[in-house]
Amino acid sequence: MLNFVLFGPPGAGKGTQSEKLIEKYQLLHISTGDIFRAHIKNQTPLGQKVSALIADGQLVPDEITIAMLEEEVDRNPQAKGFIFDGFPRTVPQAQALDAFLESKGSAIAGVIALDVDQEELTKRIAQRQLETGRADDQADKLQKRIEEYFNKTIHVLPYYEAQQKLSKVNGIGKIEDIFANLCAVVDKY
Repeated sequence: MLNFVLFGPPGAGKGTQSEKLIEKYQLLHISTGDIFRAHIKNQTPLGQKVSALIADGQLVPDEITIAMLEEEVDRNPQAKGFIFDGFPRTVPQAQALDAFLESKGSAIAGVIALDVDQEELTKRIAQRQLETGRADDQADKLQKRIEEYFNKTIHVLPYYEAQQKLSKVNGIGKIEDIFANLCAVVDKY
């Protein structure tokens, strides 16, 4: 099983690039954001809890996120591998993901970090907010999400770097150029 974590701050292009990687490598995409939005749309009890947290710009607690993620992996035993997008966001989440995959006889092959500066992120998310109206892209909530990333989530990178699984890719430029650089990393595995 070929499992990757696509890493980067809000607006780095994880969703866009994940779609292209999925198509090329026949991997399944697991986006915690998509899972949360599906629960919210279907107004499940979990969705109602998650909705309040996300709308306030907060992260969903680890135990909820991990349980949902494991459920999604278990639902797809035939998968060639997964691209994890938006997860893990903390070192404990990374450790939980490693332990879960190990229990399935698998592991994270690599972590690819999309490197995008704050000015570009702000520009991209402002555009996305105009196009989609996502609640978590509003300026006040966005600032919280970016702060969460740079204060907490960024610390996951050294965890994977210590395992020699981290690759960084410039996330600024043409979508196709960024994709080619991502493929060069994936092809090594």
